[in-house]
Amino acid sequence: MNRKKLIFTSLLVAVSLYLLLTAFTKDITVNQYKDRATVLEQHAIENGWVPGNLPASAYDIKEVHGKDSRGIFGKFRYKEPDEAKWIAQLKPYKESNQTLMWGAFLFRVDTEKNIVKYRNNPQAVR
Repeated sequence: MNRKKLIFTSLLVAVSLYLLLTAFTKDITVNQYKDRATVLEQHAIENGWVPGNLPASAYDIKEVHGKDSRGIFGKFRYKEPDEAKWIAQLKPYKESNQTLMWGAFLFRVDTEKNIVKYRNNPQAVR
């Protein structure tokens, strides 16, 4: 009898956990792109998930967005030769030395590792 209770309780916990996780994550999409060409093929810039000023050498691009596209987060790597030209397009965001802005996106750039983290600017009107 205890064994049946244990199996039933385990099954109930597993089903509850599954339902809980799917309820909170069903509206989130995670995409990975090999390079800028893949981003363009999959229309990620057109959909507003990836910034349109993505450097030509961008690779290992990842983005996460909700179905409503209010929260967009991503990161990508780039090759050194694109750095100066790409960063020149960005502007400081609200007197911040670390956060840069272009269009409706905010960026944090690690020039030592050539990694950029980005998100949409919640204050920007789309």
